[in-house]
Formats: sequence, C-alpha cells, structure tokens
Amino acid sequence: MDISLSQVFIAVDDHDKALPFYRDVLGLEVRSDVGYESMRWVTVGSPAQPDVNIVLEPPVADPNASPDDRAAMSDLLARGLLRGVIFSTDDCDATFEQIRAAGGEVLQEPVDQHYGVRDCAFRDPCGNMIRFAQPLKR
Repeated sequence: MDISLSQVFIAVDDHDKALPFYRDVLGLEVRSDVGYESMRWVTVGSPAQPDVNIVLEPPVADPNASPDDRAAMSDLLARGLLRGVIFSTDDCDATFEQIRAAGGEVLQEPVDQHYGVRDCAFRDPCGNMIRFAQPLKR
C-alpha cells in the first residue's frame, strides 16, 4: 500500500483574521477559497509541497451541528485546545525571528527537545498552536 498525506484541517473562527497569518507571515499560497451557506473553507499550502493542502475551516464544518456543539467547539478554539500543525524548517531560530518580527504570538522560544528537534511555537490569530521544528544534527 502506498499512501501519502493530502490534506490537514485547522479550525478558524475568522478566515479574514487567519488568512494574513498563513499567507503573509508564513508565506503559504492560497489555493482555493470556497463558501457554502454560512461557512467558508480556505485552502493554503507551501509552494514546496504542492500535493499537501492545509484547509482553514470553521470550528464545526457541519451545517447540521447543534448550537451546543458549535458553542463547545468555539470555546475549545478560543482556549487554544484544538491541535494545530507542526511545520518543518531548516532554521528554527531564523523562522522564529521572522514570525516574531511579523507580530506572531510567541508560545515557546526555540529550544532543543530531547526527542531530536529544535522547535518553537506560536499561536495563530484564532488560537491554534502552530509549531516549527528543525531536526537536530546527531
């Protein structure tokens, strides 16, 4: 069996607030912007990985979700409890400085981890933790 990653999803509560971070700060390209009813999905991705898409989607992307479910997901997103993504970088410190200089909300400065990477973390404008990892040389 030969499988590969195609899409990952990140919940955002305001696409107009999230898009400048992913497009302008991280340098991802916008691949599509689709609306349906009151929802919107924006697909972004790295030019270096044309086959991998990151879909910025509503916290609950189901038009039939109950008001209670929508409120629960919105609360989890606001508290930063939904998982984000981890990007690879060849220079964690330079990536950190570039994102911090652009106004990124720092969660963790670059640090060598015992599991073999140097990484840092930011919060995106919607509350998601986004990490950047560089493999440590052994």
